[in-house]
Amino acid sequence: MISVRRIIIIIGIAFTAYLAARGLWWTAPVERPLVIIAALSLYLVTTWLCIFWEPRPSSAAVSPDGAPMPPIGGSRTALPRWAGVMALACAFIVPSAIAVAVGPDNQAAPFATWYLGGIGALMTIVMVRRRPVLSWIGIAALAIASIGWMGLLPALSLGLVGSIVWVAATQLMLLSIDRAATDTARLAQLQRAASAWQASQTGRQRERRIQVQRALAVAGPVLTRTVSSGGSLDEEERTQARLAEGRLRDEMRGPRLLDDAVHAEIERARRRGTNVTVLDEGGLDGLDEATLAIIRTELADTLRTARSDRLYIRTSPDERVAVTVVGRSAAGAGMSDEDAVDLWREIGHPGAA
Repeated sequence: MISVRRIIIIIGIAFTAYLAARGLWWTAPVERPLVIIAALSLYLVTTWLCIFWEPRPSSAAVSPDGAPMPPIGGSRTALPRWAGVMALACAFIVPSAIAVAVGPDNQAAPFATWYLGGIGALMTIVMVRRRPVLSWIGIAALAIASIGWMGLLPALSLGLVGSIVWVAATQLMLLSIDRAATDTARLAQLQRAASAWQASQTGRQRERRIQVQRALAVAGPVLTRTVSSGGSLDEEERTQARLAEGRLRDEMRGPRLLDDAVHAEIERARRRGTNVTVLDEGGLDGLDEATLAIIRTELADTLRTARSDRLYIRTSPDERVAVTVVGRSAAGAGMSDEDAVDLWREIGHPGAA
């Protein structure tokens, strides 16, 4: 299958070969034919080298999130500096060499002005290969040499304007391609971020559904009994309703803090009349189950020995502290609010210094 790149290479080879062939179609005697042949050879070797030379690709660039990024504009690796300098030398040497070789009477002849298009094509190739500064220096050298040998108006009318337009149009095209490639990479990054956000939201929705199902499994029988009895509950049923209501709040506010052992200790504290508040305010995101199990075990041990009237269990955003447990009891006469705190326990992240 013929690729677009191969077609462009074939067109470039054919066009430059045609321009060089024009230089051999002498319609009048020339003073130094060997110089013409040498200049043509230098031009063809340099041009085809710039077309075909493929340096070793550098390591692929990566985006901030670690994903590989294609080269800007989908282009090949930039032309090696030495090849660019060789093309620049060709732009300086060939016009003057041809002008001297054909003689002063033939400097405006078609076989002597081929270099106007030839060097323009070479500098266009250099521009495509990501050497814009060298390309414009080469066009400047071509303009100076051609105007110096032929004059301003003949040089402009015989092809200098076209060469300048080729290089300028190529640079504008590359800038547009680069901008499109940058926008495409940015859109791809945004798409990855949107996909990650959507996956996160899907996970959170699934987690909320699980929490609601667990809560309904606990509160459902109590609610059914309350509705069927019209709210007329005995003492044990009221206790069960209060415990179910508390467990429902716990499941909604702090699911990552809870397991069977923590549930049991919280229920035991509530049966003693302790008011327990559980709040997950962040800080446990990204922890694996093994780490959460260690934190929950230490939390259950803390609750097992707590005798406070009110217990506040909160996650902590601190990088060292995972959970803070605060217990408060009724203060005696003449005691300040600070003296009412009878339990303060910070459960650290496993492995934190």
